Amino acid sequence: MRSRCSRTCFGSERASSAHDAPGSLSVTSLPRFWLMRIIIPGGSGQVGTILARAFHADGHDVVVLSRRPAPAPWRTERWDGRTVGPWAAELEGADVVINLAGRSVDCRYSPENRRAIMRSRVESTSAVGQAIARCERPPSVWLQASTATIYAHRFDAPNDEASGVIGGTEPDAPASWAFSIDVAMAWERAALEAVPDGTRLVLLRSAMVMSPDAGGIFATLLRLVRFGLGGPVAGGRQYVSWIHARDFVRSVYWLITHAELSGAVNIASPHPVPYRDFMRTLRRAAAVPIGLPATRWMLALGTWALRTESELVLKSRRVIPGRLLASGFEFDYPEWQAAAESLVQRPEPRDRVA
Repeated sequence: MRSRCSRTCFGSERASSAHDAPGSLSVTSLPRFWLMRIIIPGGSGQVGTILARAFHADGHDVVVLSRRPAPAPWRTERWDGRTVGPWAAELEGADVVINLAGRSVDCRYSPENRRAIMRSRVESTSAVGQAIARCERPPSVWLQASTATIYAHRFDAPNDEASGVIGGTEPDAPASWAFSIDVAMAWERAALEAVPDGTRLVLLRSAMVMSPDAGGIFATLLRLVRFGLGGPVAGGRQYVSWIHARDFVRSVYWLITHAELSGAVNIASPHPVPYRDFMRTLRRAAAVPIGLPATRWMLALGTWALRTESELVLKSRRVIPGRLLASGFEFDYPEWQAAAESLVQRPEPRDRVA
């Protein structure tokens, strides 16, 4: 009989022999009785696919809930992301729920898109909480997506969970940037209000997850570099917080198996980098000698043409993983140079779901 998840499932194991295997993010091989049942609402996007692929490779029973189920190596079931339906039966007896549902913020913040972004996060989170509360054998752990964007735009000091400054009132940030903070706070509040007694809730304040998968943020940045556009933007002082996909997967495993960790946890490399240095390092890793700089008005024009927002580039996200480090977590890729080199050299994962 499959056991419930506990700290001893993985302990402090770091990489297995799969560490250097191209296209693999599998973390460890476990005895069968240590395998888990993991439900991932909203898991059909890039980050969800990274997690599902790694869990599936390690032998866990993975179920992705999606509004548009598609064939995958793991099981996918339909849900509407708003109401409790037949999908809720998947949570009965599960070990872990990882809710990643939410409309992409890679768009123009029109009134219609703002409403859709906010509703998709709050409604899906409330539905997950209601479904857990109805379980006779509820999941012991609920990992809820949040974002490192919740912290203030700043250059002077890094934001950790204890002393970090929540954004929204910075004097040197455009008023329009407050929307991202409002969304993050509403997202977390919905989870805190919905979580039932007996289920441990972790709020994943994640930085950008860097993976070689097509369509992800790293692929976009690498394409810019190869087109010669990987120079500083608006001076390049703004910090970039990031995490290698392998460390993202490992940190999620760590949070599942370390019962003392609950509440907000920053999921980011301990070394955020100014944008100009971030792109310079990526150019070197990709063997591209030139990166043309861009001014603020050039960025505004480009993001308007691409139907996205300049905040995604201009906001200084200086975030560090205070609680992960204090708990003993060790990063395989703490520095951007090694991370960039590994991502440029590694081929796109062979089992990626399109």
